[in-house]
Amino acid sequence: MKAIVITCLGGPEVLQLLEVDDPEVGDNDVLIRIAAAALNRADTLQRKGLHPPPKGSSEFPGLECSGTVEAVGKNVARWKIGDQVCALLSGGGYAEKVAVPAGQVLPVPAGVSLKDAASLPEVACTVWSTVFMMSKLSVGETFLVHGGSSGIGTFAIQIAKYMRAKVFVTAGSEEKLAACKDLGADVCINYKTEDFVARVKEETQGKGVDVILDSIGGPYYQRNLDSLNLDGRLFLLGFMSGTVTQVDLKVMLARRLTVQSAGLRNRSLENKASIVSEVEKNVWPAIVEGKVKPVVYKCLPLSEAAEAHRLIESSNHIGKILLIP
Repeated sequence: MKAIVITCLGGPEVLQLLEVDDPEVGDNDVLIRIAAAALNRADTLQRKGLHPPPKGSSEFPGLECSGTVEAVGKNVARWKIGDQVCALLSGGGYAEKVAVPAGQVLPVPAGVSLKDAASLPEVACTVWSTVFMMSKLSVGETFLVHGGSSGIGTFAIQIAKYMRAKVFVTAGSEEKLAACKDLGADVCINYKTEDFVARVKEETQGKGVDVILDSIGGPYYQRNLDSLNLDGRLFLLGFMSGTVTQVDLKVMLARRLTVQSAGLRNRSLENKASIVSEVEKNVWPAIVEGKVKPVVYKCLPLSEAAEAHRLIESSNHIGKILLIP
């Protein structure tokens, strides 16, 4: 089969489409003929050597895909050859085929195309596990997501609205803020022209929001704490602008704040399967109802993975970028 290989660590130009061996299918695995794979920022970190795949995982990038089941391991009961599915991966999505543990496979939701379904597994599992399973956002609470126009952001807006929360977003252009508003965001803040802390306080009568999902990291840490309500929860998903900061911890004690951080890729197979099951139970119905929709910015051929990486690193996109084998 063909796959995108990171020929050496570096810029997008190191990604090359090469002939490689087909993946081995274990007893508990499903082999998927890939229809589309979606990009995540973690893929660009892997390309630079900053986010290596877990031991035993595919060395090729790609953390989510959609496609058709081509083979199943002897212990797999749910899936059969010909099923149209999407999957959460530990790697290997930038390829024509991938083997994935059966517990990380999901049916393509009714009403969603096979191609667009590739944009769902990673964002759905990330947002559901962080915002709902761990931070416990509930009906009537307030939620702030930074980078509202990103793949994570566009999904988080929709599922938080579906769960009847009030949604705040930050983004860096009026075009991106308009897209967030169209997806249901209640309060849209241009971080380049406004102080998001002041705006959050203004919109919440000085209280702050209940949950924040942040991928910016260090520079936002104190400001995030200052934006939280009593018993507020901050979830750190990434550190795009740095990992080091200075912080005044008094606010955490005064407001009983909780700070958590986690990723998906290095979790155990059992933990991933549990998250995938919760997503199918709680998120898939919202997609089938049309309340949560894939937001796909652009599709590129797999051979143009380097161009796709340049696009995601430019942050000029809204939603997800797909690669088509």
